[in-house]
Amino acid sequence: MAKLNWGMIGGGAGSQIGPAHRLGAQADGNFVLAAGALDLDAEKGRSYAQSLGVAEDRAYGHWREMLEGERTRPDRVDLVTVATPNSTHFEITKAFLEAGFNVLCEKPMTMRVDEGEEIVRLARSSGRICAVNYCYSAYPMVREMRHMVKTGEIGKVRLVVANFSHGHHGDAGDADNSRVRWRYDPAMAGVSGQFADCGIHALHMATFVCGDEVEILSADFASTIPMRDLEDDAMVNFRMRDGTVGRLWTSSVAIGRQHGFDIQVFGETGGLRWASEQPNQVFYTPLGQRTQIMEKGAADLSDEAGRLSRVAIAHPEGFPLAVANIYVDLASAIKGTRRDALPTAEDGLRSMAAVYAAVESAAQKGAWVDARPPMFR
Repeated sequence: MAKLNWGMIGGGAGSQIGPAHRLGAQADGNFVLAAGALDLDAEKGRSYAQSLGVAEDRAYGHWREMLEGERTRPDRVDLVTVATPNSTHFEITKAFLEAGFNVLCEKPMTMRVDEGEEIVRLARSSGRICAVNYCYSAYPMVREMRHMVKTGEIGKVRLVVANFSHGHHGDAGDADNSRVRWRYDPAMAGVSGQFADCGIHALHMATFVCGDEVEILSADFASTIPMRDLEDDAMVNFRMRDGTVGRLWTSSVAIGRQHGFDIQVFGETGGLRWASEQPNQVFYTPLGQRTQIMEKGAADLSDEAGRLSRVAIAHPEGFPLAVANIYVDLASAIKGTRRDALPTAEDGLRSMAAVYAAVESAAQKGAWVDARPPMFR
């Protein structure tokens, strides 16, 4: 089957996330990088795109130029990835959806809840795919956890505990570094710092694995380095639609923690634990029995995990292949075969609604707040 044409906006030379997308999109032979507007500097973007094999006439200097250039081509791109600064996500995603393109947007999908609702409505009315890169949900063993919860292997879920805490912004002497400072500047990051940056990954993971949605939450925010306007540490308690209790901690000042993303799910008849720093394993404890270590690549895993495992058992699969799994699901969705596990615009909207709810709750000293987007209430 012919490869799908893929275009990328942002993610140019020196980008942190750009290489992961390029490796991921092309890892399985589903996509070829056919077009790109990769840098704010038009000439740098054109030059870098051509160095990656993009034809000169499809190496664009600006995303609007790419939109107009691709719109009428018979071989136009089948998917556009938006990997630009957060504040531009809404405008670019909206423009490409309106032009009939499928879109994968980096998170956060939008900076405001009303923008997120507009994207959801547009994706639904256009019939196009709008996905959000919650790539941690695409690790094979995370998919195995989701399958076990869905099939009742640990009974009804009572409690989920998630955290995404690192210490890489814990040096007060580095707080004025431009690569760090913007994350705590409302003009650039929006209404929330650490929770909007990392916490929503943990929140999405909780809802994804449990197959449930957050209804209400209570939050405590702290700016532990005084010059920061936005929080660098947050604790969020939440309740889900089906009664599950949720606990979430996210921090950027937890010195000694590196990536620090993990999740525990406790059901009536068993518990599960997964950590991103050991992504090939899930620890499973059936009620009254010893803890078992389940390994990626084992023959008895579900198809949900097996179809996304590329190398033999005991060999590591890392972050770029988790991103690649999002593109596997995107290729399937574009071809019309399956899309049940793909993080969508609805997930992006729910995340932003949770951010605003957490900000409101923290301002009210932890008051419980409705975390649902208005259109889903």
